Amino acid sequence: MTGDLFGELPRTGGPAPGSMLARLIDGPMAPGRIAWMGLRPARRAPMRVVEQAVLEEGQGLVGDRFASSRNGARQVTLVAQEHLRAIGGFLGEAKVSPERLRRNIVVAGINLQALRNRRFRLGGAVLEWSGDCHPCSRMEEELGPGGYNAVRGHGGITARVLEGGTIRLGDALERLLGGAC
Repeated sequence: MTGDLFGELPRTGGPAPGSMLARLIDGPMAPGRIAWMGLRPARRAPMRVVEQAVLEEGQGLVGDRFASSRNGARQVTLVAQEHLRAIGGFLGEAKVSPERLRRNIVVAGINLQALRNRRFRLGGAVLEWSGDCHPCSRMEEELGPGGYNAVRGHGGITARVLEGGTIRLGDALERLLGGAC
């Protein structure tokens, strides 16, 4: 690869340290806030909408089917509220309700991709980005024909819990400075 205005890209795929792109990525960003929360008590069970939840270190959300002591990558799923409108638009609807997408937390006012390879504070807990949350085949069943493709690129992220704590509707989501994974 060759260098450009933004700096040469190392083999890891990230920007070169100290490059303009690295400085932009690490630049300031407004915090988001929790707009909705839900727990998936069992496979295919209806989402249980909650106003507060407890995150346990290395496990995930208490009461969610993905919570475990295995320290897996998919302990918590987050999606941007703004993407619910985009997904709905692809399906000819005003927006898609969070229960249909089956993510744990909907946040507003923040681009979740800005958390890539970062740690962040969510209410009283600290999490780290662990991957993109891709759609599953169930989206066709839940959203109808085209549901899978409507969610592609808009499914949010997955995260691991580094420090447990309580989260509530309206709590802030803030990227931690120097919090690269």
